[in-house]
Amino acid sequence: MIQEAGTSGIVFPPGPDGTPSSRLAGTRIMAAALGALDARHAQEALLEPRWRHAYPLHFRRLVEGAMASPEAALACARAGLDAAWENLVFARAGGPPATLREASADAELGQALHSLKLAGEGAERPAPWQVPLRGEMLSGAPLAAKIDDWEARGVVEPSAAASLHRCLRHPEWFDLSDRNIVLLGAGSEAGPLQWLARWRANIVAVDLARAPLWQRIAGVVAEGNARLVVPLRRSATADAASMDWCENAGVDLLTEAPRVIGWLRGLAAEHGPLDIAALGYLDGERHVRLSLAMDMVQAALCEADSRTSLAWMATPTDVFAVPEATARRAMAAYEERPVLQRGLEAPLRLASGDRLFHPNVERIERSSSGLGWGLVDSLVVEQGPNYALAKRLQQWRALVARAAGHRSVLNIAPSTTTASVIKNPALAAGFAGAGAFDIEVFEPATTNALMAALWVHGLRADESAANPRSALAHPHELFMDNACHGGLWTAAYRARSALPLAAALGWLRGRLGMEER
Repeated sequence: MIQEAGTSGIVFPPGPDGTPSSRLAGTRIMAAALGALDARHAQEALLEPRWRHAYPLHFRRLVEGAMASPEAALACARAGLDAAWENLVFARAGGPPATLREASADAELGQALHSLKLAGEGAERPAPWQVPLRGEMLSGAPLAAKIDDWEARGVVEPSAAASLHRCLRHPEWFDLSDRNIVLLGAGSEAGPLQWLARWRANIVAVDLARAPLWQRIAGVVAEGNARLVVPLRRSATADAASMDWCENAGVDLLTEAPRVIGWLRGLAAEHGPLDIAALGYLDGERHVRLSLAMDMVQAALCEADSRTSLAWMATPTDVFAVPEATARRAMAAYEERPVLQRGLEAPLRLASGDRLFHPNVERIERSSSGLGWGLVDSLVVEQGPNYALAKRLQQWRALVARAAGHRSVLNIAPSTTTASVIKNPALAAGFAGAGAFDIEVFEPATTNALMAALWVHGLRADESAANPRSALAHPHELFMDNACHGGLWTAAYRARSALPLAAALGWLRGRLGMEER
């Protein structure tokens, strides 16, 4: 995909026709990461003629190569991040472009931001952790039973179930008055804002300059007991009778990341270390640029303070190495299919040109440290290589930051019916029919509650993989820990080979539902 000519801020390098091209940068970044593992695979990625459709192969190779040893995983992550920071640049009006490192350190790129502070007016005590699920609010014993049910059905990993049970046993963890939590993309539909607002957190919100968005954010905080810090372009005060300040709030990370870095450094100097979550999402090539903008912020604040912690929400529609027990469960699900089902699959697989009903996990591998694992490829081609690369950049930063001593919370969230996902008709239909393949798709409110609790767990629990002092056999265990994949890791079929039928079932169910109405 080609971005708009003349775009300022973070931009892709020019392609052969002189216009910025995400494909050129994407293949270079992937080739650099693969080059730390296998020179031949790097060259094949660089020369791939069908990148838009063939990219899953190269992402699989990336994970397979990184699993060879801890050293390989970290070398790959560092090479990928370095290539991303070298290939994209920060365009400046009236001047030559800067490297992202130059831009991160340049306090002159834009005027300084001002701060507006607000406080919630709700009950002083932190709200108990609860999980909304299909119209019910689960807590206590019913929530514990549901967590056990999710684990038993392979919807969440055993480690995630253990962490969620630990959260139930430690309600004191949810008093976040000692944490300064930065939300890059504070208004994200799948983000934790509404829970943090009830848990006395000191919230630093970063999002676009859209008055309705800030009105909503302020409203959420007003109903809770948190404190909120808002970036303003001009100094102003909060007026209880007016929301005029909302017209002056917000920044665009794509073009103003250096301003945000300077502002957050000031807040950290005043209030102490920050916990920074990268939650922002944009469509297409802008998602890569936004991920790098958030990465600039996180990297700069890690450099400024060794106590800085980082967080992300990973997508399950990606390629992961999964624990041996989980891999064997998926393999068993494939081998134990009923005879009748196998008979029905055969002609469909033939008619599809062998694109349907591939096993989810084909074999068990072992790393140099003896860790057993299987490869699960749940990439959805329709989401595109830019989406996959944007999420991979976050994984690389998590590995590099953790190795440098920073708490790094990267938990896989289940497939969720957010507006950004279901606006894609194919994905919406696939989600609607996913249950037929033992995949559970979550409502945003449920995902929000689970991911908020697991972030708190990552910040509080010493045994969490997010804690750099917690020993791991391989760095990628960070992604295995606490994964809420919705069944994508334990299902019999590779997601991509079942999605067409799931979409057909979802479309049919939608049509029948419309006719019944």
